[in-house]
Amino acid sequence: MTADTTGTTNAAPAALALDGITVRYGTVTALDDVTLTLARGRVCGLVGTNGSGKSTLFKTVMGIVRPSAGRVTIAGAEPAAARRTASVAYVPQSESVDWDFPIVVREVVMTGRYGHQGTMRRPRPADHDAVADALDRVQMTEFANRQIGQLSGGQRKRVFVARAIAQGAPLLLLDEPFAGVDKSTEFALTAVIRSLADAGHTVLVATHDLAGLDRLCDEAALLQRRLLVHDTPAEVLRPENLARAFGVDPLAGDAATLSKREAW
Repeated sequence: MTADTTGTTNAAPAALALDGITVRYGTVTALDDVTLTLARGRVCGLVGTNGSGKSTLFKTVMGIVRPSAGRVTIAGAEPAAARRTASVAYVPQSESVDWDFPIVVREVVMTGRYGHQGTMRRPRPADHDAVADALDRVQMTEFANRQIGQLSGGQRKRVFVARAIAQGAPLLLLDEPFAGVDKSTEFALTAVIRSLADAGHTVLVATHDLAGLDRLCDEAALLQRRLLVHDTPAEVLRPENLARAFGVDPLAGDAATLSKREAW
């Protein structure tokens, strides 16, 4: 089994390409020679234990962390250039937000449009339309004028996904979007992610929900500092592959059982 089995079939550059990415924090290696290619219009699940390098991978793609070796390109562009053209959107596990700040939901989502606005950041009709569409997609229209701190955890998650959608980026990075949300939010976000892929966006999503991996994703990447497997969800979820990442007995249980283990 090769680590990377999914690529592009035409001359256009891949939606995302990582080539030999290594990241070190002092003497600690967070990512080791990771090569991964994602095509357009696909949802790829990023699976691994806590500490496997998932968040570091996202930050490296965004250019927040500089690799010790290797190269990242987003539709053929370097991360800094992709950010300038709003070609990549990132929703981290948690947002550094002053929840008491007097900003309402639609204003938060509008920040996703800054890359499309001039230096004065004056919203145009297209910006308002993008915000309204994004809020509708995540079923948060009725909360558009609600102060952000007054929302539940699941509602806040939907708002930040809406901000990424409003940006209109071809590549979306979602780091644990289902963490701490209820089932209705999980199902709603899954439907949104699938609709984005159907519209031609590429989504890389870190998730601990192994049981729902095949419903959410077209492909999956199993990470344990190194990329162990990049294949279909069914292949990644083979017990022998999970054992390589999680150190569990391959006969201990199925994906649904493993997803609930304390090791997550």
